[in-house]
Amino acid sequence: MSASIEKGRQAVHPESSAIADVVKERYGRIASQVASLTRTSCCGSEEDASGGQRASVITADLYSAGQPDGLPEDAVRASLGCGNPTRLAELEVGQTVLDLGSGGGIDVLLAARHVGPQGFVYGLDMTDEMLTLARTNQHATGVTNVEFLQGEIETIPLPNASVDVIISNCVINLSADKDRVLSEAYRVLRPGGRLAVSDVVRRRDVDPAVEQDMNLWTGCIAGALHETDYLERLQAAGFQNVAIEPTRILDVGAPTEGAECCGDPESDAMLSGAYMSAFIRGTKHA
Repeated sequence: MSASIEKGRQAVHPESSAIADVVKERYGRIASQVASLTRTSCCGSEEDASGGQRASVITADLYSAGQPDGLPEDAVRASLGCGNPTRLAELEVGQTVLDLGSGGGIDVLLAARHVGPQGFVYGLDMTDEMLTLARTNQHATGVTNVEFLQGEIETIPLPNASVDVIISNCVINLSADKDRVLSEAYRVLRPGGRLAVSDVVRRRDVDPAVEQDMNLWTGCIAGALHETDYLERLQAAGFQNVAIEPTRILDVGAPTEGAECCGDPESDAMLSGAYMSAFIRGTKHA
């Protein structure tokens, strides 16, 4: 194992409970304010000077033209992801899918279209406000092959071998116990099942102080694993055929100057290019 990865694994993070509390509070607040969404995080959107929405430094044009058509505006507005897992996961009719950290429900509702009435999609989220928003969005669309569950991604409230595909959109990085998340994901997948998630991944070393910054944790930065570390943890959890496919490099400052995830020009320069949004794959042994 490289020295940089070993150093990263030994880094002292804020307490797990403190991270969970701050993440829950921040994303609960976002859900409550979704109708008038303003500055949120690197995984969300922000309001420009004229009051219009503009993409954050990670999120912009994630969904292809027409893909979210027919979904409630609040589901689209509350999308805080860094990728498009429902497209990249290549979902099939009849599959059972689980979305880790389903938020306002956009990816769950999109996945329900792919798997059809013969399939089923679970959305898992720990935030009461997000669950309320997601269920409201589900009711507005009339989708019936969906259920939103209350719980944490470190302890998935589903039986062993109960889903075919696990998706997630910029959420695993928010967990302080990623090994447990991956172990739980492996447990609930059926033999031959697939993990197909979008997440923020670190490309190089950064100042260790970044991992202590709670704003950067909730902004999807501080908790991001180095890509080599991510692959090793996937394999340690039991996954085969693991891969990380970059989808977007985080270039801080240029497209959306002053994003809340960063802080000042010096921090922007340090973080720019150090992170990417990526599509992460793994398969459970058949």
